Amino acid sequence: MKRIMLTVAYDGTNYHGWQVQPNGRTIEGVLNECLSLLLGEKTEVIGASRTDSGVHALGNIAVFDTNTSIPSEKIAYALNARLPADIKIRGSKEVDASFHPRRCDSRKTYEYRIYNAAFPLPTERLYAHFAYTPFDIGRMQEAAVYFVGTHDFKSFCNTDTQAENTVRQVEDVTVKKEHDMITIRVIGRGFLYNMVRIMAGTLMEAGRGFIKPQEIEHILEAKDREAAGPTAPACGLTLIKYEFL
Repeated sequence: MKRIMLTVAYDGTNYHGWQVQPNGRTIEGVLNECLSLLLGEKTEVIGASRTDSGVHALGNIAVFDTNTSIPSEKIAYALNARLPADIKIRGSKEVDASFHPRRCDSRKTYEYRIYNAAFPLPTERLYAHFAYTPFDIGRMQEAAVYFVGTHDFKSFCNTDTQAENTVRQVEDVTVKKEHDMITIRVIGRGFLYNMVRIMAGTLMEAGRGFIKPQEIEHILEAKDREAAGPTAPACGLTLIKYEFL
Protein backbone atom coordinates (compact mmCIF):
# COMPACT_ATOMS: atom_id res chain seq x y z
CA MET A 1 0.00 0.00 0.00
CA LYS A 2 1.32 3.45 -0.93
CA ARG A 3 0.00 6.98 -0.52
CA ILE A 4 -0.18 9.19 -3.60
CA MET A 5 -0.49 12.97 -3.61
CA LEU A 6 -2.29 14.74 -6.47
CA THR A 7 -2.16 18.40 -7.44
CA VAL A 8 -5.65 19.14 -8.73
CA ALA A 9 -6.90 22.00 -10.93
CA TYR A 10 -10.56 22.55 -11.69
CA ASP A 11 -13.25 24.87 -12.93
CA GLY A 12 -15.79 24.74 -10.11
CA THR A 13 -18.68 26.23 -12.09
CA ASN A 14 -20.63 23.01 -12.58
CA TYR A 15 -19.87 21.42 -9.20
CA HIS A 16 -21.38 21.60 -5.74
CA GLY A 17 -18.00 22.26 -4.19
CA TRP A 18 -15.19 19.85 -3.34
CA GLN A 19 -16.69 17.60 -0.68
CA VAL A 20 -18.85 14.59 -1.55
CA GLN A 21 -22.56 15.34 -1.13
CA PRO A 22 -25.56 13.00 -1.42
CA ASN A 23 -27.43 15.09 -4.00
CA GLY A 24 -24.85 16.91 -6.08
CA ARG A 25 -21.86 16.39 -8.35
CA THR A 26 -18.62 17.36 -6.59
CA ILE A 27 -14.90 17.45 -7.37
CA GLU A 28 -14.12 14.85 -4.73
CA GLY A 29 -16.88 12.58 -5.98
CA VAL A 30 -15.61 12.67 -9.57
CA LEU A 31 -12.03 11.99 -8.44
CA ASN A 32 -13.17 9.01 -6.35
CA GLU A 33 -15.18 7.60 -9.23
CA CYS A 34 -12.43 7.98 -11.85
CA LEU A 35 -9.67 6.70 -9.56
CA SER A 36 -11.70 3.64 -8.59
CA LEU A 37 -12.23 2.80 -12.27
CA LEU A 38 -8.57 3.42 -13.14
CA LEU A 39 -7.10 1.44 -10.25
CA GLY A 40 -9.69 -1.32 -10.06
CA GLU A 41 -10.17 -0.76 -6.33
CA LYS A 42 -12.48 1.42 -4.25
CA THR A 43 -10.60 4.68 -3.77
CA GLU A 44 -11.45 7.74 -1.71
CA VAL A 45 -9.30 10.87 -1.71
CA ILE A 46 -8.57 13.17 1.22
CA GLY A 47 -8.64 16.80 0.11
CA ALA A 48 -6.54 19.60 1.56
CA SER A 49 -9.01 22.42 0.92
CA ARG A 50 -12.76 21.78 0.70
CA THR A 51 -13.66 24.62 -1.64
CA ASP A 52 -17.24 25.89 -1.94
CA SER A 53 -19.65 25.47 -4.81
CA GLY A 54 -18.52 27.48 -7.85
CA VAL A 55 -14.99 28.13 -6.54
CA HIS A 56 -12.04 27.26 -8.79
CA ALA A 57 -8.54 25.90 -8.12
CA LEU A 58 -5.18 25.80 -9.86
CA GLY A 59 -3.47 23.79 -7.15
CA ASN A 60 -5.62 22.00 -4.61
CA ILE A 61 -4.13 18.89 -3.02
CA ALA A 62 -5.55 15.41 -2.52
CA VAL A 63 -4.08 12.12 -1.31
CA PHE A 64 -5.24 8.51 -1.56
CA ASP A 65 -3.97 5.03 -0.72
CA THR A 66 -3.57 2.35 -3.35
CA ASN A 67 -2.01 -1.01 -4.16
CA THR A 68 -1.60 -0.17 -7.84
CA SER A 69 1.55 -1.06 -9.76
CA ILE A 70 1.21 2.09 -11.91
CA PRO A 71 4.27 4.32 -11.27
CA SER A 72 3.31 7.23 -9.03
CA GLU A 73 4.27 9.95 -11.50
CA LYS A 74 2.28 8.23 -14.28
CA ILE A 75 -0.99 8.22 -12.38
CA ALA A 76 -1.60 11.87 -13.32
CA TYR A 77 -1.47 11.04 -17.03
CA ALA A 78 -3.68 7.96 -16.72
CA LEU A 79 -6.22 9.74 -14.54
CA ASN A 80 -6.43 12.78 -16.82
CA ALA A 81 -7.53 10.49 -19.65
CA ARG A 82 -10.62 9.61 -17.59
CA LEU A 83 -11.41 12.95 -15.97
CA PRO A 84 -13.76 15.53 -17.52
CA ALA A 85 -12.30 18.62 -19.19
CA ASP A 86 -13.03 20.83 -16.17
CA ILE A 87 -10.97 18.72 -13.72
CA LYS A 88 -7.32 17.88 -14.41
CA ILE A 89 -4.33 16.59 -12.45
CA ARG A 90 -1.18 18.72 -12.64
CA GLY A 91 1.10 16.22 -10.93
CA SER A 92 1.20 13.00 -8.90
CA LYS A 93 3.84 11.61 -6.57
CA GLU A 94 4.24 9.18 -3.70
CA VAL A 95 4.36 10.63 -0.18
CA ASP A 96 4.90 9.18 3.26
CA ALA A 97 2.06 6.94 4.45
CA SER A 98 1.50 9.22 7.45
CA PHE A 99 1.10 12.39 5.36
CA HIS A 100 -2.29 14.07 5.79
CA PRO A 101 -2.85 17.35 3.89
CA ARG A 102 -5.09 18.89 6.56
CA ARG A 103 -2.92 17.95 9.55
CA CYS A 104 0.35 19.64 8.72
CA ASP A 105 1.62 23.21 8.54
CA SER A 106 0.70 24.77 5.23
CA ARG A 107 0.23 28.03 3.38
CA LYS A 108 -2.63 28.74 0.97
CA THR A 109 -2.79 31.44 -1.66
CA TYR A 110 -6.19 32.61 -2.93
CA GLU A 111 -7.09 35.22 -5.51
CA TYR A 112 -10.40 37.00 -5.84
CA ARG A 113 -10.95 38.68 -9.22
CA ILE A 114 -13.37 41.54 -9.95
CA TYR A 115 -14.07 42.61 -13.52
CA ASN A 116 -14.66 46.33 -13.08
CA ALA A 117 -15.98 47.94 -16.26
CA ALA A 118 -19.07 49.61 -17.66
CA PHE A 119 -20.30 46.38 -19.26
CA PRO A 120 -19.76 42.69 -18.45
CA LEU A 121 -17.37 40.56 -20.49
CA PRO A 122 -18.85 37.14 -21.37
CA THR A 123 -15.48 35.37 -21.28
CA GLU A 124 -14.95 36.43 -17.67
CA ARG A 125 -18.44 35.71 -16.36
CA LEU A 126 -17.45 32.37 -14.77
CA TYR A 127 -14.07 33.45 -13.37
CA ALA A 128 -14.55 36.99 -12.07
CA HIS A 129 -17.25 38.92 -10.25
CA PHE A 130 -18.61 41.73 -12.42
CA ALA A 131 -19.08 45.18 -10.87
CA TYR A 132 -19.69 48.35 -12.87
CA THR A 133 -19.43 50.82 -9.99
CA PRO A 134 -15.95 52.39 -9.65
CA PHE A 135 -13.63 51.36 -6.81
CA ASP A 136 -11.01 53.42 -5.03
CA ILE A 137 -8.08 51.00 -5.18
CA GLY A 138 -6.09 53.08 -2.70
CA ARG A 139 -8.81 52.69 -0.08
CA MET A 140 -8.98 48.94 -0.72
CA GLN A 141 -5.21 48.64 -0.35
CA GLU A 142 -5.29 50.64 2.88
CA ALA A 143 -8.07 48.45 4.27
CA ALA A 144 -6.27 45.23 3.27
CA VAL A 145 -3.38 45.98 5.62
CA TYR A 146 -5.64 45.53 8.66
CA PHE A 147 -6.21 41.85 7.82
CA VAL A 148 -2.53 40.95 8.05
CA GLY A 149 -1.50 39.20 11.25
CA THR A 150 -3.08 36.75 13.67
CA HIS A 151 -6.67 37.74 14.45
CA ASP A 152 -10.01 36.29 15.45
CA PHE A 153 -11.83 36.24 12.11
CA LYS A 154 -15.25 35.38 13.51
CA SER A 155 -16.73 38.45 11.78
CA PHE A 156 -15.42 37.07 8.47
CA CYS A 157 -16.83 33.59 8.79
CA ASN A 158 -20.10 32.05 7.64
CA THR A 159 -22.40 31.55 10.63
CA ASP A 160 -22.79 27.86 9.66
CA THR A 161 -19.12 27.14 10.35
CA GLN A 162 -18.27 24.18 12.58
CA ALA A 163 -14.89 25.63 13.56
CA GLU A 164 -14.43 25.88 17.32
CA ASN A 165 -11.44 28.22 16.99
CA THR A 166 -11.87 31.20 14.66
CA VAL A 167 -8.36 32.63 15.11
CA ARG A 168 -6.35 32.54 11.88
CA GLN A 169 -3.04 33.90 10.61
CA VAL A 170 -3.06 35.97 7.42
CA GLU A 171 0.41 36.64 6.03
CA ASP A 172 -0.35 39.04 3.20
CA VAL A 173 -3.24 40.74 1.42
CA THR A 174 -2.69 42.77 -1.74
CA VAL A 175 -5.06 44.60 -4.08
CA LYS A 176 -4.00 45.39 -7.65
CA LYS A 177 -5.77 46.64 -10.75
CA GLU A 178 -4.60 45.98 -14.29
CA HIS A 179 -6.83 47.43 -16.98
CA ASP A 180 -10.37 46.43 -15.92
CA MET A 181 -9.42 43.56 -13.60
CA ILE A 182 -9.01 43.99 -9.84
CA THR A 183 -7.21 41.11 -8.11
CA ILE A 184 -7.28 40.60 -4.36
CA ARG A 185 -4.54 38.16 -3.35
CA VAL A 186 -4.70 36.59 0.12
CA ILE A 187 -1.98 34.40 1.63
CA GLY A 188 -2.50 32.65 4.95
CA ARG A 189 -1.97 29.55 7.06
CA GLY A 190 -5.65 28.61 7.11
CA PHE A 191 -9.08 30.02 6.36
CA LEU A 192 -12.57 29.75 7.78
CA TYR A 193 -15.73 28.92 5.83
CA ASN A 194 -16.32 31.76 3.28
CA MET A 195 -13.57 33.84 4.95
CA VAL A 196 -11.81 35.03 1.78
CA ARG A 197 -15.10 35.82 0.04
CA ILE A 198 -16.29 37.90 3.01
CA MET A 199 -12.92 39.67 3.14
CA ALA A 200 -13.31 40.44 -0.58
CA GLY A 201 -16.88 41.67 -0.08
CA THR A 202 -15.74 43.94 2.75
CA LEU A 203 -12.82 45.32 0.73
CA MET A 204 -15.27 46.17 -2.03
CA GLU A 205 -17.34 48.08 0.53
CA ALA A 206 -14.21 50.06 1.42
CA GLY A 207 -13.48 50.66 -2.25
CA ARG A 208 -16.96 52.07 -2.80
CA GLY A 209 -16.62 54.38 0.19
CA PHE A 210 -19.27 52.61 2.27
CA ILE A 211 -16.80 51.99 5.10
CA LYS A 212 -13.50 53.60 6.06
CA PRO A 213 -10.36 51.44 5.72
CA GLN A 214 -9.62 51.67 9.44
CA GLU A 215 -13.05 50.24 10.24
CA ILE A 216 -11.65 46.78 9.37
CA GLU A 217 -9.94 46.84 12.77
CA HIS A 218 -13.26 47.43 14.54
CA ILE A 219 -15.03 44.78 12.45
CA LEU A 220 -12.43 42.22 13.54
CA GLU A 221 -12.88 43.25 17.18
CA ALA A 222 -16.68 42.91 16.91
CA LYS A 223 -16.51 39.14 16.26
CA ASP A 224 -19.93 39.47 14.64
CA ARG A 225 -20.70 38.34 11.08
CA GLU A 226 -23.21 41.19 10.64
CA ALA A 227 -20.44 43.73 11.19
CA ALA A 228 -18.58 42.72 8.01
CA GLY A 229 -19.51 43.20 4.37
CA PRO A 230 -21.36 40.78 2.08
CA THR A 231 -20.03 37.43 0.92
CA ALA A 232 -18.63 38.01 -2.56
CA PRO A 233 -19.91 35.60 -5.26
CA ALA A 234 -18.06 32.29 -5.56
CA CYS A 235 -17.14 32.66 -9.25
CA GLY A 236 -14.41 35.22 -8.53
CA LEU A 237 -12.44 32.99 -6.15
CA THR A 238 -9.58 30.69 -7.13
CA LEU A 239 -7.28 28.63 -4.91
CA ILE A 240 -3.94 29.41 -6.55
CA LYS A 241 -1.56 27.16 -4.66
CA TYR A 242 -1.02 25.09 -1.56
CA GLU A 243 2.40 24.93 0.10
CA PHE A 244 3.49 22.53 2.84
CA LEU A 245 5.95 24.03 5.32
